[in-house]
Amino acid sequence: MQSYTIGQAARLLGVSPDTARRWADAGRVATHRDASGRRLVDGRALAAFAVEVAQSGGGQGGQGGHDEEEPFTSTRNAFPGIITSVRLGDVAAQVEIQAGPHRLVSLVTREAVEELGLEVGMRATARVKSTSVHIDRG
Repeated sequence: MQSYTIGQAARLLGVSPDTARRWADAGRVATHRDASGRRLVDGRALAAFAVEVAQSGGGQGGQGGHDEEEPFTSTRNAFPGIITSVRLGDVAAQVEIQAGPHRLVSLVTREAVEELGLEVGMRATARVKSTSVHIDRG
């Protein structure tokens, strides 16, 4: 399972790293240390916490900077976040992403979910163009 640094978790939650650290210090989100001593948050725990923060209105809103290069795309409305739910049907799938205070839901093919390896706790970007939502892994 993917884990996130405090800084990465902060960006996904739409808050400052200091806020994410305070939440971790207060025990609102569980952390563990890697071999280098960095504090990490488990992806599934972060996904659940992102939903909790959004529902309580506890985030600051908006998204922080994105430290990875964006893929070339004509879709301009990008919502980097964390996958909070994947529901698979025989042919279609429903994927939910919490992007700061925003919950986005996309209906995609099951094949697309499997090819991208989408799962709860994984970082993903929802891209909105017209009435369609496209999901990019990472």
